[in-house]
Amino acid sequence: MAKAVKKQALGRGLSALLKDPNNDINSVQDKNADKVIGNIVELELSSIEMNPFQPRTNFNEESLRELASSIKELGVIQPITVRKLNFDNYQLVSGERRFRASQSIGLKTIPAYIRIANDQESLEMALVENIQRQDLDPIEIALSYQRLIDEINLTQEQMSERVGKKRSTITNYLRLLKLDPIIQTGMRDGFISMGHGRAIINIEDQNIQLDIYEKILKNKLSVRDTETLVRTYNETQQVEVPKAQAKQEEEMPKFVKKSIKDFSDYFGHKIDIKVSKNGKGKITIPFHSEEDFNRIKKLVQSAK
Repeated sequence: MAKAVKKQALGRGLSALLKDPNNDINSVQDKNADKVIGNIVELELSSIEMNPFQPRTNFNEESLRELASSIKELGVIQPITVRKLNFDNYQLVSGERRFRASQSIGLKTIPAYIRIANDQESLEMALVENIQRQDLDPIEIALSYQRLIDEINLTQEQMSERVGKKRSTITNYLRLLKLDPIIQTGMRDGFISMGHGRAIINIEDQNIQLDIYEKILKNKLSVRDTETLVRTYNETQQVEVPKAQAKQEEEMPKFVKKSIKDFSDYFGHKIDIKVSKNGKGKITIPFHSEEDFNRIKKLVQSAK
């Protein structure tokens, strides 16, 4: 606890240094730059603007409220990262969830690492740090990789070094962007997994992609079933659901068939329901992160 207090006190001292016009720091060569760059500094939230290069576009309101509650109790444990624009003016590089949560509970300051970076460096830092640290969905990750290629001119080999991922992993993400936009949306919403997407992408015709996507949702096909379906199509040019899966769908009671969509809409995911011959069954609710699990938990609790 004593160490935490000491760090906060140091941060406030550096904040005062940054507010002194005679000590304006704009490059690593400036006086006192070594005291600020790379250190934790308490910055006023009002002096920080959002990052236009932020790759994350979806922020779960419930998870933000949970983070805000945690910050209210424990403070901001992991500092955000900002870059200095001009005197007492900064731009967010990473940590937008912490920034938003802190704003929502009325905090005036936030601990931050200060970087000196131009627009290109800021974009690269934001993309790389988000890929590494944030719970982005597969399409958001793919879009971040694509931006590193288009706007930073990184090769896949260079990206592999920056983000610590195999080149083949990066290639697999980028290939997802060849999927029909409807399928990409389905992946972002959790109706299908990246494994499903990787199977579908082996078909170039987006109309056929959509046909397969609809059959995945209707028949609750697994990744392996989808791979079989795609392989069968490439061999026969016919989209046929695996017989075992089609039979299971056929035998499902009507009252279950009618309710699947209601369950899926309520929980925000494609729900799997299996029914045995004696009428007993099992409902499976998938989740994709701790935040998603907590969201589903609260939905269950609110239904009591």
